[in-house]
Amino acid sequence: MCGRYATYGPASLSREARDVLERMELDLSSEINQREDRFNIAPTQRALVITARDDQHADVGLCRWGLVPSWAKDTSIGTRLINARREGLAEKPAFRAAVKKRRCLVPASGYFEWQGEKGNKQPYFIRPADGGLLLFAGLWEVWRGEDGEPMRSYTIITGEPGKVGSDIHDRQPVILAPEAWEDWLFAPGDVALPLLDAANEPELVYYPVPKAVGSPKNDDPSLVEPLPDQTLDLL
Repeated sequence: MCGRYATYGPASLSREARDVLERMELDLSSEINQREDRFNIAPTQRALVITARDDQHADVGLCRWGLVPSWAKDTSIGTRLINARREGLAEKPAFRAAVKKRRCLVPASGYFEWQGEKGNKQPYFIRPADGGLLLFAGLWEVWRGEDGEPMRSYTIITGEPGKVGSDIHDRQPVILAPEAWEDWLFAPGDVALPLLDAANEPELVYYPVPKAVGSPKNDDPSLVEPLPDQTLDLL
């Protein structure tokens, strides 16, 4: 699963990534830099998400992490839907409507996973080796309470891990390459879904970080820095 991640700037982007974002009329680096850096995004918090405005252009806005389907009685279900497993995604009641027309991209500088015995788990930060930006595949929904006010929420899709699986965790966010971003946002569901299986993991590094990341109250740059005397492990 993916239960914590970070988004901070300025983030480097390849020429290919910039070209794709320009076609969508989206200045993602500027959008991230205009917001506060986040080093410990936790479920139920609001974070940046990219959604389709129409069939060619995208918007960036804040959504609540933990998808709340439109039919939910209240928002509590969102804490159980921070991730959506790739397997059977299109058939699951909570996700099948969003798969068809409410897919999103979740910008991240890296994400956290824990390893070890219960009560003494060590957190690790996993990020691109070049310090670039990742875009996770996600889904979003709109829910309305008794007052009729809309609340936008999202979930991060997870799949089988790349090299990270044998070392840290048996699941990981689906990381989409730039050439897949537009189709994931704008294409019909039958075109978009296969992109999840074709996603190639970028070159990543991971290293242990302070256990303070375990509390969502903590959010500062030290949480993504290696512990003293640690080397970066290449995934």
